[in-house]
Amino acid sequence: MLNKNLLKAEMAKKGYNQKMLCEKIEMAEPTFSRKLRTGVFGTDEVMKMCEVLDITEPAPIFLASEVTCGVTK
Repeated sequence: MLNKNLLKAEMAKKGYNQKMLCEKIEMAEPTFSRKLRTGVFGTDEVMKMCEVLDITEPAPIFLASEVTCGVTK
C-alpha cells in the first residue's frame, strides 16, 4: 500500500507540486490523481518518482504495510 502522506511530504520537501511531478515523470495529472487515490503505481513509475524526488528509501512510501485514507494504523 502507498503511504500518500509520505509521498506528498517528499514532493513538498523537494519543491514539487503534483503538476510539476507529473511533467517530470511524463504522466497525465488525472492518471496520477487516480493512482494516488487507489495507491497503485507501477514499478517503472515508482522508479521515476524515486529518481526525480531523490528518494533513497522508497519502502516506507511505496510499500507501507497498512494505510487507510492516508493515515497509518
